[in-house]
Amino acid sequence: MTEEIVFYHNPRSRAQMVHWMLEEAGAPYRIVPIDFEKGEHKAPAFLAINPMGKLPTIVHRGVVVTETAAIIAYIADNFPKAGLAPEPADALRGAYYRWLFFGAGCFEPALLDKMMKRPEVERKAAVGWGSYDDVLATLKKALADGPYLLGETCSAADVYVGSEIRFAMTFGAPGLKGEKVFDDYVARLSARPAAQRTAAG
Repeated sequence: MTEEIVFYHNPRSRAQMVHWMLEEAGAPYRIVPIDFEKGEHKAPAFLAINPMGKLPTIVHRGVVVTETAAIIAYIADNFPKAGLAPEPADALRGAYYRWLFFGAGCFEPALLDKMMKRPEVERKAAVGWGSYDDVLATLKKALADGPYLLGETCSAADVYVGSEIRFAMTFGAPGLKGEKVFDDYVARLSARPAAQRTAAG
């Protein structure tokens, strides 16, 4: 069965994160453009692959994988020569999972709360992320010793969390741009050749 990943993509979506990850991993892939304006994400052919009608979506070895963090973890595990995920027995594997899913389960919902001006939750314990300020303080502490979330090793968790931070900065989310630890982190990741190739096209 072919190793080529079929990658359903639109540049105005979270698919950009997966595009960067594919480049970092050196994975063979073929882009299938999905035009939102034409409604291709809601067309029967695409809904048969991903009933949510969402991007990113990949198909690899006949298996459909959706959800950005899951796709990024999947690529890291299936293309291990890139060294983007610690081995299962490595002590860093736990920290890797922690930050990869912190991005999905804490940073993203807290960011959406802030950017969409949703009402503050009265009881922070009621939501898994607590508050936007809690999330930023946690990331700031994690990156203080850097240069990456796992210390000296850049991993798939950095691809995901770094993409989210860069996105948040672009749209003016508070508490990020101008904070040296975040500015340096994003600059470091943006300088990576794979990130530059993705940005170029």
